[in-house]
Amino acid sequence: MRVNDSSNMPERRADVRRKIEDVIAEQGMYVSTTFGVSMYPMLRDRRDTIVVSPCSGRLKKHDVPLYRRRDDYVLHRIIKVLPDSYVIRGDNCAYSEHGITDSDIVGVLTGFYRGDRYIDMHAFPYRLYVQLCRISYPLRFVYYNVRHLAARLVNAVKPTR
Repeated sequence: MRVNDSSNMPERRADVRRKIEDVIAEQGMYVSTTFGVSMYPMLRDRRDTIVVSPCSGRLKKHDVPLYRRRDDYVLHRIIKVLPDSYVIRGDNCAYSEHGITDSDIVGVLTGFYRGDRYIDMHAFPYRLYVQLCRISYPLRFVYYNVRHLAARLVNAVKPTR
């Protein structure tokens, strides 16, 4: 899930990155919409509004950091905390991303708005959702891989013109 930076021009991305980090530092939070489906069903593409706050110390398993991946901002869940980095994966993703360090992290998701309703990241319904995601991951992993294999097989047997 990427954060909507309101700029599609490559030469403006560095300014936008500085702006997001400056807003978090100056205002104590950053509020924005997101785009993409990597955190679905928790965050819906261009529909939900996130609230990101600055980090205070090391993050914990199941926190959702906003971090930089090259020129993009990404919002995914921590699935494993290592001594010097994190293993991170989106709720709707099959594969994990390794090697995310504290220096890559801009802030951490503290809540989000689903319509007019605020969802607190520490409330019981959210914690239950996280556990359901954790438990269902092996099934989702198999589903994604079977779907990918089926698509490759279909493409392999398609007649060429």
